[in-house]
Amino acid sequence: MLCAAFGITALLFAVPYAYDALRLAGAAYLLWLAWQTLKPNGRSPFQVRKLAVDGPRKLFAMGFVTNLLNPKIAMLYLALLPQFIDPEQGSVLTQSLALGSIQIAISVSVNALIALAAGSIALFLGTRPTWLLLQRWLMGTVLAGLALRMAFEAKRGGWPCRHHPKADDPVFREFCC
Repeated sequence: MLCAAFGITALLFAVPYAYDALRLAGAAYLLWLAWQTLKPNGRSPFQVRKLAVDGPRKLFAMGFVTNLLNPKIAMLYLALLPQFIDPEQGSVLTQSLALGSIQIAISVSVNALIALAAGSIALFLGTRPTWLLLQRWLMGTVLAGLALRMAFEAKRGGWPCRHHPKADDPVFREFCC
């Protein structure tokens, strides 16, 4: 959100190969996750096991890297949220941060519900080894498929700008396109 608010996301899409580097890094990460699930003696994320206690810094770093390697969220902040910003209503930065904060609050709420549901699913799968194996292979295959799709996806040159409602505004084009 901060990258979009300060224009860094627009810079990412404007600099040749920057988007591709981020996209390929994200695809490599998804492939690594798929391998961790599918490799011999791999484990399902739903398989209950004793985990080492990670400190807040490590957990923050893991979440940060996961979000940093997700180019789709950058597209959300660059292409969707600006449609709801009106420069006549006040500071664009303040509006960007407010909208981004609302999106983050909603995402945290939804992800909390998903985490609670995952606990129930883990209990269900923990007592049914066949379901656990099926889920592991399904998840690994989906992650690998998403990684391949992301890796071979062509950059859509100018996509966020061309379809933005303010595409004809010269100030918008100067900073976005």
